Amino acid sequence: MQRHKSTPSSSMKKYIKSPEQKENDKHPENNPKDNEIYNLNDDDFKTAVIKKLNELKENSDRQLNEFRSYVTKELDTIKKNQLEILEMKNTMEEIKKNLDSLNSRVDNMEDRISNLEDRNIEMLQTEEERELRLKRNEETLRELSDSIRRCNIRIIDIPEGEEKEKGAEGLFKEIIAENFPNLGSKMELHVTEANRSPNFINARRPTPRHIVVKLAKVNDKEKILRAARQKKITYKGNPIRLSADFSGETLQARRDWNEIFKTLKDKNLQPRILYSAKISFKYDGEIKTFPDKQKLREFIATKPPLQEMLRKNLIPEKSKNRKGVTKSRTKEISRRTITQSNSSPSGQNAKELENK
Repeated sequence: MQRHKSTPSSSMKKYIKSPEQKENDKHPENNPKDNEIYNLNDDDFKTAVIKKLNELKENSDRQLNEFRSYVTKELDTIKKNQLEILEMKNTMEEIKKNLDSLNSRVDNMEDRISNLEDRNIEMLQTEEERELRLKRNEETLRELSDSIRRCNIRIIDIPEGEEKEKGAEGLFKEIIAENFPNLGSKMELHVTEANRSPNFINARRPTPRHIVVKLAKVNDKEKILRAARQKKITYKGNPIRLSADFSGETLQARRDWNEIFKTLKDKNLQPRILYSAKISFKYDGEIKTFPDKQKLREFIATKPPLQEMLRKNLIPEKSKNRKGVTKSRTKEISRRTITQSNSSPSGQNAKELENK
């Protein structure tokens, strides 16, 4: 660092002699007035010397006072500058402390944000795991509910009160005898239970309640439904319908295949809805079966013709926000399943289906 050379101020220069002035003082020129002093007598000489001394004293005092005043002013200026420098130093130290404090707070905030991000990731992972468990539990409950209904047949559009005389079981056997005389003679039907679903009558319901019939054998149910697909079913000459009995969730899953089923049927790909909510069709000489739309999307991704055919029906669905599924929902599903296993097929199971 370069050091600045101090230069005397203008007021200080008059007290400092230059080298040239010092040299001239060594060889003074003869002043005519000085020569006159030599010609004075003793008394006049003494008077002149005293006068000169007084003049020198006055000049010295004046210069000394001026120099003293200058030095005092300079000292005041230096003191003032020192105070300002000290204040600046204190201010810089305070600013440094504030910066250190801010840096410390920033570090703390970064640590807190990092911890929050870690906790958020853990919560998301926990939420995803919880959603997967809920989905698996719902699928298990749905499968359990469907397995309980496996032997059931629903009779639809039977007017209210028709079963009072012969009972629901006798009415079912009468329908079988009227529509499938050969089938009824070949197999012996064992009905475990049969009644209306739901148990109570809703005055606002425009259509009659369904009759749910529970058979002893699944094969008997399959034979009856297979035969029902081949003809129109009637009761006393009035059209009715026979269908399998599924949980509300399974029915909705089967309905979700409707548009795809129609498209595949129009293209003569022989689609079928399999138990409980699977779709199958014939493609490239093979029967393909899919449990859900996601598996079907993965399959058609490598089949451009099929992809173009089903493009409108398989637009990727937005992920459902399952955060709204609460514990009460899970308890309700469990309660319904327990009720289904302990009660008749025409009880709360049918009520749930009707509400769907």
